[in-house]
Order: sequence, then C-alpha cells, then structure tokens
Amino acid sequence: MLGDSVAVGMGDPVPGGWRGFAPLLAEALGAAELANVGSSGARIGAVHDAQLPAALRAAPDAAVVMVGMNDTMRSDFDAGRLRQQLNDVVRALAAAGAVVVTIRYHDHGRVFRLPGPLRKALARRIDELNRILDAVAAEHAAAVVDLDRLPGAYHPATWSVDRLHPSELGHRMLAAAFADRFAAAGLAVPATVSLECSGGARVSGFDHLRWLLAKGVPWLFGRGHHLLRYSLKILLRAALPPHRIPPSTEDSKRGANPEKTLGNVAAPD
Repeated sequence: MLGDSVAVGMGDPVPGGWRGFAPLLAEALGAAELANVGSSGARIGAVHDAQLPAALRAAPDAAVVMVGMNDTMRSDFDAGRLRQQLNDVVRALAAAGAVVVTIRYHDHGRVFRLPGPLRKALARRIDELNRILDAVAAEHAAAVVDLDRLPGAYHPATWSVDRLHPSELGHRMLAAAFADRFAAAGLAVPATVSLECSGGARVSGFDHLRWLLAKGVPWLFGRGHHLLRYSLKILLRAALPPHRIPPSTEDSKRGANPEKTLGNVAAPD
C-alpha cells in the first residue's frame, strides 16, 4: 500500500493504533505479507522518492496507490510534476510485476463542508487530479476505484468524525472495492471483505466535539489559506481581462499558464 493517511488507516481506530482497509484487503487476497509504506500527510513527492523504493523491495504481487489529495490543498500544486511522478510510480510497480489499483476522488466538498469559494477551488483541483489519475491508469492498464460512484460514498456513516478519512465502514467499503478490482484484473481473491463493523474503537459525541475544536478548526485555517489564494486567482481570471492579471509565483516558476494543458494545470493528512 502506497499513499497518505487513508492508506495508513486513519479514521478506523483500533486499540493501539489504526487498522484501515489495508489489512482487510490483504486478508481477502490471502496475502502472506502486507507491506504498507503509506504515511500520514504524504504527497506525491514522498510516494515517489521514499515509498516506491520501499514497496519495490517487498516485490508485491498487488499494489494500491492512493495519493494526490494532500497535493491539491497546497499553494505549490503542480499538476505537471504530479503526473510525471505518479506515472513513474505506477510504471515501476507494473514493471515489477504488480497488479496496480488506484482511485478517482469524490467531491470532497459534499463530505467536508467548506465555504463556497474554497469548495469551488478544491473541486477544480480534484477534477485536475482525477484527469491525471485517469491518464496514468489508462497508460499502464491499472485498475481504478471511482470513489464518486462507490455506493454509499456520501453517506455520513462512511466517514469518520473528521469527515476527511473513512470510518471503519468506509475503510471496509474501500477494501471490498479494491478486492473487486483485483479480482477483475485476474488476481486470486479467495475471501470476501465483510461490511459488518467489528473490532474498532467506539467514537462518542464528545470525540466529535473534541476533534472539531482541537483539529477541525485549526486544519481549516491552516490548509484553507492555500486554497483561498487559488480561489481568489480563479475569481480574478473570471472578472478581469488576461493582461490585467498579475502572474502568480506558481505561474512564473512554470513559465506558462497552469490552466492551459493537462501537463501544466493548476488534499488532507
């Protein structure tokens, strides 16, 4: 498993840590060993530079790649770099003999409520990310789980207290969807993933309130300003002629308008 905090299992607490979809999927696959190299907060650079070498050393038969959301929520989002590095990751795993499954992201704003401009900015970024994921998956014949079309994806019970990570049920749904894709790709899947929740830690109403005050509001202010800058740029481009809009630092670095092509177009821990 390569990716960010969802790959780590955040949102599905068990005594002593997190469980998540990875061990449930490994059990369904009958895997003798699970190498989960995901890390909380990981962006595509970390997956490319650190997680990929570790995953290749494990010589996997199957690999799940979940990355991109943390990149979409940063002001230095670079779609061209993201596509290149994601392409490197999927190509290397496939060349090593692994069956690769990745994802398409859902409308995050329908789960984690954001102010209008921030929601539009994030939706635009996620659309760009999904086009990259589609292109890379098609190029390397990787399977894809489309979270937007996953039954129950927008039901509150699918999400943890923070509305950023799947709940135990959500992780079980992910594991089942990944298992289905591996089976369709010809990999043996001797067991099924149960959607009946068991073994997880109980989350109370107090836990919800504590998360909101200690994590939710600080996260919104900490990450929101990245998207706010991007949303203001979108509004300016819509309201002013192109020659009236000063180039951003991101555009200057790339030397081009980040909206023109997929290779140069403009997430949660």
